[in-house]
Amino acid sequence: MIPRFIVLSLFLCLAFIATANETLAQNRKNAAQQGQEVNVTASATPAFAEVLLRKVELEAELEGLLIEYTDEFPRVVNLKHEVGLLNAEIENLRKVPAEQSGKLTLALGKLLVKRAELSTDLWVLLKTYKEEHPDVKRAKRRVEIYSNAITAILK
Repeated sequence: MIPRFIVLSLFLCLAFIATANETLAQNRKNAAQQGQEVNVTASATPAFAEVLLRKVELEAELEGLLIEYTDEFPRVVNLKHEVGLLNAEIENLRKVPAEQSGKLTLALGKLLVKRAELSTDLWVLLKTYKEEHPDVKRAKRRVEIYSNAITAILK
């Protein structure tokens, strides 16, 4: 059975996404009717919502694990690392100028989430293997591919 706090966290995040999308659509509609440009903040974009959703999912899982395990448990350490990466992504999204908010699409959000996941996998590998190890090289290349795609979108 799924703990209530996980279900509640996911419900709140989905409600936030729906509300943000509705507000964004309404603002665009109103601005178009008035012939004005829309000023969108990063927190009202699909990319922000996608990254926030993943962060909430990880935090909910982390809270569930901390009931039974200590902070040194490997899965707990990995989750904390990935949450930290997602927090950094959220801060970077907040720094995007309003004029470029159209670039903050759902696809970008998914790329950011996947890059954080792959970066965590790389971090785990680097705790065990050296830079020259084939698995580390493959993981680095995956992170690099996602980073390049993100950079291409935000240019």
